Amino acid sequence: MAKREKPRPHLLVADKDGNIYDHPDLLMLCRRGGELTLPRPDEIMPLPPESEFFLLPGRHAVGFDDETGEIEVMEDLAVAAFASPAHTVTGVAAYAQDPDAPALPLLSYAAIGFAEDKFWVCAKQVDEDKRQIFSGIDPERIRAGAHNLLKRFPENRLMRHLASCALNYGCPAAKNLSLGRFECPLPTSKTCNARCVGCISLQPEDSGFPSPQNRIAFTPTVDEIVEVMLHHGTREKRPVFSFGQGCEGEPLTNWKLLAEATRTFRERGGTGTVNVNTNASLPDAMRPLAEAGVNSIRVSLNAVRKKPYEAYYRPNGYAFEDVLQCIREAKKNGLFVSLNYLFFPGLNDTEEELEALSALVDETRLDFIQLRNLNLDPQLALDLLGPYSPGPAMGLINFRKRLRKAHDWLKFGYFNPYLGE
Repeated sequence: MAKREKPRPHLLVADKDGNIYDHPDLLMLCRRGGELTLPRPDEIMPLPPESEFFLLPGRHAVGFDDETGEIEVMEDLAVAAFASPAHTVTGVAAYAQDPDAPALPLLSYAAIGFAEDKFWVCAKQVDEDKRQIFSGIDPERIRAGAHNLLKRFPENRLMRHLASCALNYGCPAAKNLSLGRFECPLPTSKTCNARCVGCISLQPEDSGFPSPQNRIAFTPTVDEIVEVMLHHGTREKRPVFSFGQGCEGEPLTNWKLLAEATRTFRERGGTGTVNVNTNASLPDAMRPLAEAGVNSIRVSLNAVRKKPYEAYYRPNGYAFEDVLQCIREAKKNGLFVSLNYLFFPGLNDTEEELEALSALVDETRLDFIQLRNLNLDPQLALDLLGPYSPGPAMGLINFRKRLRKAHDWLKFGYFNPYLGE
């Protein structure tokens, strides 16, 4: 039986009142870097559950007329989608931007269209893990779980902070802590040694896009951290504990606290994967963390090249070379190393970036690449970071396929994996 071809979705537009319509004649376009193009058949999928629609103020919808072969700019507003976690954007929404358009919030903006009575989005599922799917869970369970944490641990400031994150910010990691499942967040750091353009916990007043959450305002004690870990470990059979959350700065600036808390947790019988989500700025921290019982690190990178890396992270007191050395030291000391690889179509899936990433994987034999999305206003991303190299982008699918072929041990996903005992 012949495989059924995917449809060619029509353009979505929004009127001034926010009503969304599919255009009867124009096809959806997507953007990869500076290129406007029709999405490839393997780059679209039905809109996954728990995704969101966005109207893009100051940005006009752009579609393709299949009869004339022309690109048309509409008066109507452009529409984009935020693909739910575990999905990586393969094509950014196409639009024409007004000169006075406001900056967009710190999210990813996938191209979306409509065909055969369903919405289609430029995204690819890269992980089967369900840890951030909450559609089948009564919200009252989450609220009750968070309030139970407050009642049971009234003196633990870290537990209060995380319960607030679940109740007031809808943080997926904090909600999972409230439910006693999957990954346990462990924010510790008030400060950071980077000034990331897309930081979600601290933005300058003139950035144009306020941070969507507040940074932790205190440094938890070892006892507070360990109490959270031990509690979560009694409820989840395959626990992952992660220092380095969106509501904090850089956890390695507190690496001695992390090491002491992990050592104490292990001494008290704590099991599971202890991970540090980090900018990998302090290579000398890798050995003591490993000796304390940390299993893994996840290194945040928007590119494996100095210029675009430093343009986005804006390091303060470290350099891109320290990040590479930190990965080497982590592997040398037996840590599982993942990359939190912030993917943007047309900027990452280029020959130049693939060559740099492949060289790093070959040299260090890092273990895992989490294909996350760069959450940033698309035009700002292009102005700041790209293009990396001339020529058309190869696309996420080909990018991942070539990495897999060249490095047969390398795994891909979206979340921090449980490593076993």
